[in-house]
Amino acid sequence: MTSSKYDFRQFQEELARLERKVEKQPPAAKPLGKKAAAAQRLAMAREEFLGLRKRHDLTVADVVAFFPEEEGIAYLQELIAAAQAKPRRTRKTS
Repeated sequence: MTSSKYDFRQFQEELARLERKVEKQPPAAKPLGKKAAAAQRLAMAREEFLGLRKRHDLTVADVVAFFPEEEGIAYLQELIAAAQAKPRRTRKTS
């Protein structure tokens, strides 16, 4: 990843644009509770961030540096758990 193609400042601008988009959305017909609304905002932010990560080929280090320390560690633990949860392939015999 070269800084000429994509830099962190551009990444921050895109995240700010996404945040403004979320703020401009009309409120839901049925108001959510504080915890539900916070969880929904967090889920949307994570989904959009993961989309940006894939689109710009960010590394795990970039992602971990973006989140607060505790969330970065939790993200790494999720990656490890997902990798360990996959069943191993068995070799087919001919």
